[in-house]
Amino acid sequence: MSLQIANDADVIRRTIRRIAISTGISFVMTAATLAMSLGLNPNALIRVGDVMLLSMCAATVIPAVISGMLSYRSARLMKELTLTRSELSRISQTDQLTGLLNRRGFDDEATRTLHSAHQASMPAVVFMCDIDHFKSINDRFGHDFGDKALVEIATVLREFAQARGGLVARHGGEEFAALMVGISREQAEIYAEEIRRTCAHREIRSGDICEHMTISIGFTVSRGETDLATIMRIADQALYAAKRQGRDRVVRADEMALAAA
Repeated sequence: MSLQIANDADVIRRTIRRIAISTGISFVMTAATLAMSLGLNPNALIRVGDVMLLSMCAATVIPAVISGMLSYRSARLMKELTLTRSELSRISQTDQLTGLLNRRGFDDEATRTLHSAHQASMPAVVFMCDIDHFKSINDRFGHDFGDKALVEIATVLREFAQARGGLVARHGGEEFAALMVGISREQAEIYAEEIRRTCAHREIRSGDICEHMTISIGFTVSRGETDLATIMRIADQALYAAKRQGRDRVVRADEMALAAA
């Protein structure tokens, strides 16, 4: 915005500026109206009715015009402020590298989605995905390649979400999260395997380096639980089980874990 308001002094200066502008415009418009209607001869005889009519018109029209002009300017400033706030909110909830939601954005959206699913008595599935041996990849090929790998995996998840529906995010580091509503346990397993296979077949290229990467996935199905932290923790436990079992695989958390959590 052209005028920055950061403290009380800025507020006072802006108020004085608006008063000065309004007064100046009012004076100029009134003087011009009088000159055009009554002439410039100070000794001319003028009917009292004409003066009253002119005064009433000036008192009504001129403030309305000035108010409209200043209101338009204020509305433009409010529009800029609203767009700025919206953009700041989007940035605060978006992972800048991959373009997916970040953890904060995912948690906010997933909490609302879980509540809606609970209200509609629909099951919800949380997937936790982690790139296998990511630290080793960074050590071998450098962080630029690691970033490229993160972007490629994020692209797989984004394309999956667009095709199948769902919420996906980079939850932190090399870990990604996804939430789907209204699918069965069997469908969830099929979808998880689809993601895993697609990632494994995806070529990641950076300069002369070309590698294939794998991911491990843990997921859990909730049929009533609305506490996101609890569901995420159980899906995360399934993810760690997939890691322990050799990676590049899908593990489903025991549904009874939700009841015990």
